[in-house]
Formats: sequence, structure tokens, C-alpha cells
Amino acid sequence: MRMVDIIAKKRDGGELSKEEIEHFINGYTDGDIPDYQVSSLLMSIFFNDMTQEERANLTMAMVKSGDEIDLSAIEGVKVDKHSTGGVGDTTTLVLAPLVAALDVPVAKMSGRGLGHTGGTIDKLEAVDGFHVEITEQQFTDIVNRDKVAVIGQSGNLTPADKKLYALRDVTATVNSIPLIASSIMSKKIAAGADAIVLDVKTGDGAFMKNEEDAVELARAMVSIGNNVGRNTMAIISSMSEPLGYAIGNALEVKEAIDTLKGEGPEDLTALCLELGAQMAVLGGAAESLDEAKDKLRAVIDNGEALEKFRVFLKNQGGDASVVDDPFKLPQAKYLFEVKAEESGFVEEIAAEEIGIASAMLGAGRQTKEDEIDLAVGLVLKKKVGDRVEQGDTLAVIHSNSEDIKEVEQKILDNYRIGSRENKIELIKQVITE
Repeated sequence: MRMVDIIAKKRDGGELSKEEIEHFINGYTDGDIPDYQVSSLLMSIFFNDMTQEERANLTMAMVKSGDEIDLSAIEGVKVDKHSTGGVGDTTTLVLAPLVAALDVPVAKMSGRGLGHTGGTIDKLEAVDGFHVEITEQQFTDIVNRDKVAVIGQSGNLTPADKKLYALRDVTATVNSIPLIASSIMSKKIAAGADAIVLDVKTGDGAFMKNEEDAVELARAMVSIGNNVGRNTMAIISSMSEPLGYAIGNALEVKEAIDTLKGEGPEDLTALCLELGAQMAVLGGAAESLDEAKDKLRAVIDNGEALEKFRVFLKNQGGDASVVDDPFKLPQAKYLFEVKAEESGFVEEIAAEEIGIASAMLGAGRQTKEDEIDLAVGLVLKKKVGDRVEQGDTLAVIHSNSEDIKEVEQKILDNYRIGSRENKIELIKQVITE
């Protein structure tokens, strides 16, 4: 089998066989096929797309290129959740203990983040002592006993995806639905979940800016998951403004605690109930979404979800007393209020730019070697649709530097205040096939 023939076949619009896809993935992972030939194939895929079968075969070839996590020793249906990311996306911190409180095992593999704030692990490490360096046996034992644990990503998980992504980044082939979908799903499948709930964001602060593209990506990922035997569904949710109020690592942990107490932001709570209900149904804890939401609200109201978060932190070395005293989380030296310069309604908040403002304070990293300041970030006081009077506080800057003029101006520049009382539709679509 020759790589040049595979390239020519896809260039001419042909459908690659399972064997041809495996040949190219295995050869590239092993270093036997050069970058220039894979670049040519990626561009052919970019222009000619892939069938559902090709996408499934590409995904599984990437899964088989490295380690696969075996969760079979964990009892019950293991349901994973993946978000395509955004600004203030605190859902995992809430969902993990919330769903585990219904006895659905949440055996989560998470990573660190590039961008506005850290990833799930960075945020959890704002809790003193919390760590993800536990053995597979400890991980299994904790989930079987208490239903929730988080570990870091394996160094050899989907190595083919790592190589392909780096090449896509420099060959202008990142924005290809089959390549994006297979990249995301290969990691989820290799992580061992039985069922997968996808939160695909759309809007200014999302990777997929318009809803049509988000739906296309969601359908591609749901199709791949179901084609390879994982019960998969997706929710299209808005990232037209930051989710919740907090943007920053320790600040988001506090907001997660508030949400588990039933005192969180309306939009974050609503999205967690929607995603959590899907996870509960797939995990067998409820027969319908309505029943699942009732059960989720019940464990918030009776304190079981918050207690599960406390146990989760303690099991992995974290100081669980932060649940009762969030001021034990890292605190910034300075707080600055950003005041509205005019009256009206908040018509728009440019989510991506507000996320960048938080990153400018040190809440995020641009390279994987960067150090994150876990204490800093933003807390929004006004969201889209809120009435604002001149002089009202739009946001509070949590900073370890007194030099915040540039951040303050970026926030002011990206709040649009006008006469219209806009409302954002949080849940756009639900996709099950």
C-alpha cells in the first residue's frame, strides 16, 4: 500500500478504506510517512470531506495509536462530558460531584488549559493540596466507593492526534469538521467512557462562532461516538457572553461551590442541570430528563451534591474546608470596580475579549510552560439584558498588580450598552443522532 495512492484517491473524492486510514495513521505515528505527504492528505480531506464511516475509522485508528484507559473495573455506566470550551466554563467542577451524587460514576480524565483561564485541573489545584497524581488502582477504588475522581491525561493517549494537530496548525487545516471531530472523539473514546455528553459552544467566545458550524460539528461527533459503540449526544449551548459571573481559577471554584449550594448564576445552573440530566439518563439514574432534573435539584437542595464535592476534594488531597470557607482559596491583593460610563441595558458582552482581559491579569497561559496566577480574574456584575445606570459596577477586577488600566479599558470597550433589553437563548439545540 502506497501513501501516494491514498492521497490521490482522496484528492479525487474517493472514500478511504479502514485499511488505508490505518496505514496512514500508523505510518505517520511511527515516523515512516513524512509530514509533506500527510499535509497533502489533510488538505484533500479539508476540501473533499469524509463519510461517516471514514470519520469513525479515522477516530478509532487514532485511539489505537496509543494507550487506552480501561475502566471496566469501575462498576456502572461511566459517562463522560466534554465541552468545546469558552469563557467562564465552570461546568465540570459542578457536574462531577452533582452527577456522582446520583450514584453515576464520574471517572474523569482532564487536562490543563491554554487561553483565558486554566483547565479543569488548574482550577481544582486552586484548592490547597489537591492533586491528580494517583495510581490507576487508587482512581478505580475512589470511583467505586465515592463515584467521582479526576486524573491527568496519559502522556501516550492518542499520539497520532498530537502529531496531526501540530501539522494541521501549520497547514491551515484546523477548521475541518472531520478532523476536529475525530480529534476530540479519539481522546474521549481512549479515556474509556461508556457514554459521552458533548457541550458544543457557539457564539463570540466559542471556537465555532456560528450555530450552523456548531451543529455540523456536534452531529459529526455524535455520529462517530454512536458508530463506534459509545452512546453519545450533544447540546448546542451559547457562548455569546461568558458563562456565569466568574472568570479565573480560584474564582470559578468559588462559583462552583455557590452553584452546588443552589446559589449560583442562573445560566451556569441551568446548563449544569441540562447536561447533568443527560448524563444521569445515560448512566441509568433516571428514565427521563424531567425525572433526572428533579433528582439533581433534590441533591442540591438537601446538600448531598455539596457533600460529594467535599469528599471529592478530600480524596485527592485537597483542603475540603474551602467548601465552608471559600476565602481559604487564593485571594488577589487588589480589587478594582469597573464602572459603567452610560445608562441603558447591556446589549452585548464580547465574551472572547473579556476572556482575554482575564488572561492579561495572569489567569491563563499562552504556552504550556507559563505559570498561572490562580487568584486573579474577573467577576462580572452585569450580564446581557441587565439594566445599568451610569456609575454602576460592570465587573470587579481581581489583580495582584495595581496596573490594571489596560484591562479596565478592554472591559469597557467590550460591554455594549444601549436601549434594547436583549436576552440570550442558552440552550440552542439537542442532538442525539
